[in-house]
Amino acid sequence: MLQFEMMEARPGIRIALERHEPRHPDDRKPGFLWLGGFNSDMTGTKATRLMDWAQAADRFFIRFDYSGHGASEGRFEEGTLSLWLTEARMVLALARDRPMILVGSSMGGYLALLLARESPGSIKGLVLVAPAADMTEALMEPEIAANAEALGAIARDGVWLRPSLYGEPYPITRTLIEDGRQHLLLPQGLDLACPLRILHGDRDPDVPWQHGRKTFDAIRSPDAQFILIKDGDHRLSRDQDILAIRRAAEELAAD
Repeated sequence: MLQFEMMEARPGIRIALERHEPRHPDDRKPGFLWLGGFNSDMTGTKATRLMDWAQAADRFFIRFDYSGHGASEGRFEEGTLSLWLTEARMVLALARDRPMILVGSSMGGYLALLLARESPGSIKGLVLVAPAADMTEALMEPEIAANAEALGAIARDGVWLRPSLYGEPYPITRTLIEDGRQHLLLPQGLDLACPLRILHGDRDPDVPWQHGRKTFDAIRSPDAQFILIKDGDHRLSRDQDILAIRRAAEELAAD
């Protein structure tokens, strides 16, 4: 069983993380922070393969689980974007003054954009995989509004157990939806000082590629690319998908 480092996120809640530190203390090459998706964990295929690559290349790399996810403490249904963004910010601070590439999948891509908005100029690059920008308003609320059972559950219980293609149903809470309204990006757009790469599968059933394109169009960057991957699903975990993600990260980290 994997053993992870534990870091206190708030009183009574610790989050799990794993990092690779370069062998040479004076190595200041850009590092990488993996930001996973909603209801995922850091032992997934993409995060594991990217960690393996970083270790082989001796590059600084951090991956972690948000509270309520994976090996971290806390209850998933108590999570919000505000809490998970705070945790991502804390983990990013472990890089100290090292330039960092943020590699975010789905919700992790959204959080990466929020981190870049908070700290313009301090992020070296963004590699986003099917970014779920404004996910509570743009993706979850329309689905709930079109589903009488979901509407009733949210109104009655404050939570709806959403069926999943990948396992057991998972909770969507009224608190999560309401909190998400504080973090909207798409209406105003975003100015980025760093390069951006968005990779999106053209057969993504969870975050349609058109939403990824809308996100791309809302971002103003001197160096941005939108890469549509043929027959790619939401996870983009095939060998060729992971290679494309890795190459994008390597390109942005090049000295």
